[in-house]
Amino acid sequence: MKKVAVFGNTGGGKSTLSKRLSEITGLPLYPLDKIQYQSGGAEVPNEEYKHTHEKILATDRWIIDGFGCMETLWLRLHEADTRVFVDLPLYVHFWWVTKRLITGKFIPPEGWPQKSPILKSSINSYRVLWLCHKYLTPRYREYVDRAQNTKSVYHLRSTEEISQFFDSMVQMTNNSNQVTDY
Repeated sequence: MKKVAVFGNTGGGKSTLSKRLSEITGLPLYPLDKIQYQSGGAEVPNEEYKHTHEKILATDRWIIDGFGCMETLWLRLHEADTRVFVDLPLYVHFWWVTKRLITGKFIPPEGWPQKSPILKSSINSYRVLWLCHKYLTPRYREYVDRAQNTKSVYHLRSTEEISQFFDSMVQMTNNSNQVTDY
């Protein structure tokens, strides 16, 4: 596991999962929201975003969290040696967006650029939830079903599966460290 793409619908905890996975594995984390948006929430020019994304893909080790745009999404999934698809029930995504909206007034959301407009971003997240669930999530599921035969894929469908994923990553890292300690 050296190149990890974490993807799924908004509000699914991708940034929190990615941060924890980075802590466990030591892989550098690149949250796309911080690459695609400037402090205050303004979007960077698309060509600048794509150039930065390409530079990250060219490195040996990374965890990339988020969506970005359709073009970079499929490039990233192709380049990744490990894919983590967060596919929780839609109501969980809605609840976590709401929770992020409420707590975001006090603590900046994980993986977001500084001074991002929490209300505006949350309203956009509610809109994106439906669109992603209707159009993109089925494509993700189809991709994951096909990719599981040839690539390393984790399809996480519940908070319990997320916890089990972390446990397995800790175990895998511990086993890897034991082998290199000799």
